[in-house]
Amino acid sequence: MKIFNQIKLDKESSSQHLYIQLYKALKDMILEGTLKKGDRLPPIRKLSDFLEVNNVTVVSAYRILEEEGLVYKRIGSGTYVAADSYEKESIKNYSQELMEDDYNQAPMIDQGHIQLEEDMINFASATPSPNLFPVDDFKKVLNEVLDRDKGLAFGYQESQGYYPLRVALKEYISIYDIHTEENNIQIISGAQQGIDIIAKGMLNYGDYVLIESPSYTGAMAVFQSRGAKIIDIPLEDDGLNLESLEKKIITYQPKFLYIMPNFQNPTGISYSLQKKSKIIKIAEKYNLLIVEDDYLSDLNFYADDNKTLKSLDKNDLVIYIKSFSKIFMPGLRLGFLVVPKALSEEVLMAKHATDISTSGLLQRALQLYLQKGIWKQHIRYMEEQYRERFEIMTKCIVEFMPENVEYTLPKGGVNFWLKLPDGLSSKELYEIAVKENIVFAPGNLFFLNNKNTSYFRLSMAAVDNKEIEYGIKKLSSLINNLLKPKNKGYIQPNQYTPIL
Repeated sequence: MKIFNQIKLDKESSSQHLYIQLYKALKDMILEGTLKKGDRLPPIRKLSDFLEVNNVTVVSAYRILEEEGLVYKRIGSGTYVAADSYEKESIKNYSQELMEDDYNQAPMIDQGHIQLEEDMINFASATPSPNLFPVDDFKKVLNEVLDRDKGLAFGYQESQGYYPLRVALKEYISIYDIHTEENNIQIISGAQQGIDIIAKGMLNYGDYVLIESPSYTGAMAVFQSRGAKIIDIPLEDDGLNLESLEKKIITYQPKFLYIMPNFQNPTGISYSLQKKSKIIKIAEKYNLLIVEDDYLSDLNFYADDNKTLKSLDKNDLVIYIKSFSKIFMPGLRLGFLVVPKALSEEVLMAKHATDISTSGLLQRALQLYLQKGIWKQHIRYMEEQYRERFEIMTKCIVEFMPENVEYTLPKGGVNFWLKLPDGLSSKELYEIAVKENIVFAPGNLFFLNNKNTSYFRLSMAAVDNKEIEYGIKKLSSLINNLLKPKNKGYIQPNQYTPIL
């Protein structure tokens, strides 16, 4: 513990929270080489006693270090340094990078979170508007659960999840041709936690993980926090480039492949059935585990075949993630995994270590919601609402976007992926759009290393019909202004393989 004598926390006069001071001190020790790769940090209680602070201070500091990829946890073992000082240039904090980069004082978008002014048109969020939440129906089932179960509803559930809910989910996914047993279903507190506990249960520092390019930034952040090495594979208009996939499996021998085959985030594309089948065959050939994030397959407007990889999985090689956040009420933080039998113990241990169990009250309410058939009614309602927005969004993009803006229209989901012409930067467009009270997700957020790009994502989830038309018209006008030679914001074209 002697090396930690250099940590000096100002408990009296500093305006900074103690956990921030501790985080910065530990980060400096890592980047300066005082703490080296593989060194074990002190247990939480031991360091808190040594520094005379409470446990929460140390927990919070360790958490930030983990989010930045500076340390990683081993379940039952402790927290370890993940990076040497010579690696410091590759270590980034997403929110810090955004604040220090070209966004200046613009609203910050970071791993799905955005700070908005009240009158902004929000093409950035893929989360539904609160006015679509089934508040009255859910209130009824909550009250029924409380009347029926009383205090039991507030107790801990088993870590795997409320058994009647798992039975109900088994029946629910059978509609999508996924056939499993309730013992293979793990309840989680949202898809993000699902990704996190899979990573905790399976990844060690230095392991390789394959992802799509572009991909979901929250997943990338989780894998980096575990000290994994992320290898990206370019997307084509019908899914992953299979030649690249096979080469990288042979070269890197990854722990797993993380993909979204239906209405992928951010691109909105869906894999062809032929490509889904080929990916399963490749997984069987190399005994490759696949983590399938079923992001939004429920909102299918025009896709002929919306099969999941899990429905094609005959050898138990797919971990299936399903969340209710994007089409239900995101604040409930409810979802589930379908886990191969061989991995069920690791996943269960990781879940228990994370939060013991998901809210028992909410699990019981969701089970009753499914049992009464209200869920099916809600899905039909959401399909109706989103289909109307989808048609308006499609019409406006086709009608108003400049001809040299590239896009491929999705067949479902809530996201549209566009590419600016002539190497224009989507970050530059974002800065300008914010001043006009319009926000969207610049494409750099979805690529490794957060590099500048011409791509950007528009989501229809949180905008109404009038906002869609006004917002697309305005964005189109701003793009036309950017195309004028006097404007800056150009980047080198063809930085990324086109995916549209």
